[in-house]
Amino acid sequence: MLGRSLILAGVAALAGAAPPAMAQCRLCDSPTTAEEDRQSDIPLELTIDADLDFDRLLLASAGSGSARLAPDGTRLASGAIASIGGRAMVARVAVRGAPGRAVSIDLPERVELIGLKGGRIVIERLISDLPRDPTLDSSGALIFRVGGELRLDGEADGEFRGSLPIAVDYL
Repeated sequence: MLGRSLILAGVAALAGAAPPAMAQCRLCDSPTTAEEDRQSDIPLELTIDADLDFDRLLLASAGSGSARLAPDGTRLASGAIASIGGRAMVARVAVRGAPGRAVSIDLPERVELIGLKGGRIVIERLISDLPRDPTLDSSGALIFRVGGELRLDGEADGEFRGSLPIAVDYL
């Protein structure tokens, strides 16, 4: 009977509202037990799960036009661009770090794409579904999508590639 009451008392202590006590680091220069100190040591990690890809653009005529690929996958073509290919994809970006921390995410205003044959086209505007104040969730993750608006002036032919630099930092 004594063994049973000790077990119940132990379970009641674990079920209380107070968090368990943290052990002090004896190897650190300045020992601490604060949760925030440990979380600030978690580095931010940025991964691109899917690339921004406009696939193929079908040109109706020579001249200028634009192709818009929204973060939700919506496609809009105007001007000389008749349509955007069916395999066009928005970029999917994952940020991982300390749970609950606010982050600053900077996307470039425009991205220049260079053709394999030497031509150039520009994504004039990047569009994301980032929240107004980006914060990592309780598991330390934030996933967002990036689309853009590509402007085409004149005739462009071939495959174009470029880099999308994204800067992420804790606030």
